[in-house]
Amino acid sequence: MPAVAIEAPEPIQRRLMRPHTIASFAIAIAIIILLVKRLNINLSAVWDNISRANPWYFGAAVIVYYLTFIVRTYRWRYMLNQAGISRENGYNVPGIPGLFEIMMLSWFANCVVPAKLGDGYRCYLLKRDAGAPASATLGTILAERITDLSVLFIAMTTAGAFAFHGNLPSRVQQTVMIGGGLLVFGFAVLTALFFAREYVQRLVPERFVRHYHDFHDAVFACLRQPAIPIMISVGIWMADGFRLYLVARSLGADLTITLTLFVALMSALLTTLPITPAGLGVVEAAVVVVLKLVDVHADLASSIAILDRVIGYWSLIAFGLLLYLHRMRREVRLARVA
Repeated sequence: MPAVAIEAPEPIQRRLMRPHTIASFAIAIAIIILLVKRLNINLSAVWDNISRANPWYFGAAVIVYYLTFIVRTYRWRYMLNQAGISRENGYNVPGIPGLFEIMMLSWFANCVVPAKLGDGYRCYLLKRDAGAPASATLGTILAERITDLSVLFIAMTTAGAFAFHGNLPSRVQQTVMIGGGLLVFGFAVLTALFFAREYVQRLVPERFVRHYHDFHDAVFACLRQPAIPIMISVGIWMADGFRLYLVARSLGADLTITLTLFVALMSALLTTLPITPAGLGVVEAAVVVVLKLVDVHADLASSIAILDRVIGYWSLIAFGLLLYLHRMRREVRLARVA
């Protein structure tokens, strides 16, 4: 199967200077400032909490978080194989370390630019490294997203029902409605792709028909046998809840595992909104508000939100930046040799 041509995306450092990227960070800062003022958060008390955090619990939370990326990488390789993107089919697909690097770079991109543009970056990197069709790779990512969102929504609503004893506060219901809306939209897209394939194909310009077929076939090749991806997704989301539980324990907060699972999954859901990069500001505010609903003091809730985002956002930027610079240097060396 011939590879689909794809242009190199704009460099990340240039995207950072785009007005909409700058505006998204400005929105995040404004949300955080508003949160601090509205809830009268004592920043000195927050810092005291963080400085006294138990390093063993926090370190365990970091390990749990990054282990999920290894699991995500194995699942992506499985989906690539399902879609026919494998060495057996003539594609020079990297091993787990190479795919892990691509995965981390895509998440890094999502942390510094809005609208989940890291997914497109993942397609480009696999095209560069393996010659894989970008449209087929995008199909595996869509299947991955649909699987994750389905499991997330079910787990989040179940955990929320237990955490709030079946009486979901209105603010929690809004988040559940967002998740439900995204899930309905996702399944509507899949239904249209499945039942209206020929009709959609007629709307696609001739030069993109092959791309559309590659994308369509990859999506349903991955979803045809969903058991393994679903089980992996369940494990990933359970680990996310456990990560937040460990963060709370590091600060001396005794939260139930169902509550931390709900809050962690709510956070993951809000990162999908294209308002700010990886939900910066939005996630922190939502975590604080929800924890206050169960009588966690605003200062302690803010400490939990910040420490958790140190793991799930700021460490990704630090680690991803190192990988990005390493990859740039490697490509420069290869260009010189060529």
